[in-house]
Amino acid sequence: MLGARRKVVDTRARPLRDLRISVTDRCNFRCVYCMPKAMFGSDHAFLDRKYLLTFEEIDRVARAFVANGVKKLRLTGGEPLVRREIEKLIAGLASIAGVEDLSLTTNGSLLSVERARQLRNAGLRRVTISLDALDNRLFEAINDVKFSVARVLEAIDNAQRAGLDPVKVNMVVVRGVNEHEILPMAKRFRHSGVILRFIEYMDVGTTNGWNLEQVVSAAEIIDTIRAEFPVAPIAPRYRGEVAARWRYTDGAGEIGVISSVTQPFCGTCSRARISAEGQVYTCLFSSDGHDLRALVRSGASDEELEQTIARIWQRRDDRYSEIRSEDTRELPKIEMSYIGG
Repeated sequence: MLGARRKVVDTRARPLRDLRISVTDRCNFRCVYCMPKAMFGSDHAFLDRKYLLTFEEIDRVARAFVANGVKKLRLTGGEPLVRREIEKLIAGLASIAGVEDLSLTTNGSLLSVERARQLRNAGLRRVTISLDALDNRLFEAINDVKFSVARVLEAIDNAQRAGLDPVKVNMVVVRGVNEHEILPMAKRFRHSGVILRFIEYMDVGTTNGWNLEQVVSAAEIIDTIRAEFPVAPIAPRYRGEVAARWRYTDGAGEIGVISSVTQPFCGTCSRARISAEGQVYTCLFSSDGHDLRALVRSGASDEELEQTIARIWQRRDDRYSEIRSEDTRELPKIEMSYIGG
């Protein structure tokens, strides 16, 4: 029935609950673990704008996903704030009945206090900001465009002042690069109201030179923090929550750890992803997507769109992180910058 909310599950009985929407494949950073300059240099051909989903098309696709059970929407990129007038998209998505959470992941480079307020007024509820080190020289080397730590910290403050709370900060931890920054980051964000999340370095895409030896495990991250600040686990808010939550026992706040490599959570994964050109991916490590742009632009009805999404999810059998091996490492995978992580 048109407009009715379905509850679809995949072949492993996992519901469709979360949707990440990439609004652009472009980014103004060249982070070494995501868009290294060697592969994304000045001559890199990004998507022509005519291939990107329009805001109206994104809105329509999002509504079809919500009709199939999605409750949470997150805007990603690339860097989503390089997409012009994204506030208009946010306003439309915020009006969808059944959406319980609307958030955005950003590097913070374009998040002035005025922009943060515009996003909040449009209906955005939360932001997650990437920051991989407090040491400025190291952070500039990681983002590879000499963007300073101070400017990211300012963006975090701007988000808090605008009411985009709680702000989350993501730190990708890579052995031999920034693991010594785990404790300084924890110290910096204790008592701040910011939820710091540590992410195990993942083999997303094929351009970042990933090696298992570079992975700092979730257990090691927690042990590093626990040596200085006692922490205790917190129960997940809902089945399928990605980050394992921990609280400082002295009341200084909360941290999270995303452990896709050493403690896979495929069994409860409820996420779908849409690329900027309208491909649906049912796993972060997918090799192939499903073309919704062609369906939308062919004149398909809302009911046809909803049913297509339901069929895609019902056939889903992904569990890459549970079966990760030397063999799977060689499989072609979509780049993280293309589907937003």
